[in-house]
Amino acid sequence: MAMTGAVDLGGIKERAEAQRAQSQRAQRPQAQRDDTAGPGTPPPSAPPAAAGASVIDVTEETFEAEVLNRSMQQLVVVDLWAEWCGPCKQLSPVLERLAAESGGRWVLAKVDVDANPRISQAFRVQSIPMVVAIVQGQPVTAFNGVRSEAEITAWIDEIFAQVGNALPDAAAGAAPEPEQTDPRMLAAEEKLNDGDFDGALAAYRAVAEAEPDNVEAASAARNLEFILRAQAHDPSIVETASPRDIDAQLAAADVLLLSQQPEAAFDRIIDVVRVTHGEERTRARTRLLELFELFDPAEPFVVSARRKLASALY
Repeated sequence: MAMTGAVDLGGIKERAEAQRAQSQRAQRPQAQRDDTAGPGTPPPSAPPAAAGASVIDVTEETFEAEVLNRSMQQLVVVDLWAEWCGPCKQLSPVLERLAAESGGRWVLAKVDVDANPRISQAFRVQSIPMVVAIVQGQPVTAFNGVRSEAEITAWIDEIFAQVGNALPDAAAGAAPEPEQTDPRMLAAEEKLNDGDFDGALAAYRAVAEAEPDNVEAASAARNLEFILRAQAHDPSIVETASPRDIDAQLAAADVLLLSQQPEAAFDRIIDVVRVTHGEERTRARTRLLELFELFDPAEPFVVSARRKLASALY
């Protein structure tokens, strides 16, 4: 259920607060700006939508109140769309109807990506429509493209089945379960926060090796291994790599993926697969499969790359 990679939602919150503060200063008389609201006075939040609203139009300024704050009490499903997007016009009415029929179980937050580019950047949008579920201020799962009403309903039900107890309304009347934190994972996270990336990687690997079924530890180790490897490459390798230099091509793919260009990264390795044989082809194919594991296998660009790889191999 977890989304792969960090999604920086806090930056939107900070920018929204700064925009509101600037707007307030511009609207108040000069004397009032000088004599009231000291430097520690927080700017008021943008007025939220009505409590019973099932569909909300969200902007960068209202994102904090309507998505982050609201998600502490209620599941928020973010619909990232654009006016020119045909599939969006197919999906959005279905989402809106299901939200209205949910009886307040969840709320739909609609974001026009053209009008709110920072929100799009925070969610690392590669294609639209993109739908993201937010619980307690964090994205927990997402999908791209058009889905049927039955598929969306099943998706929503699965979210509540896995994280419903994190929502006060959904957990009403249920006996609270004690939260258990794996001290090994906590120690690894502390190393990561302290900048000890090698130590954090070793800690995550140790947990994954001791518990092969620990998906969280394995995923954290894979992501950190990739980031450390990709950051060690010279970004110019993308332009300077010789087509016959396998190591350089794999390094270029790492750099492209780190810069949020998965299609280009995958295509770079698939081109290597097409022109190599034996051990070199196996090495390129293995690296590509490792990169696939960094993403949800249902991501459209992963599905497309798998088809291209099959064509290159056979």
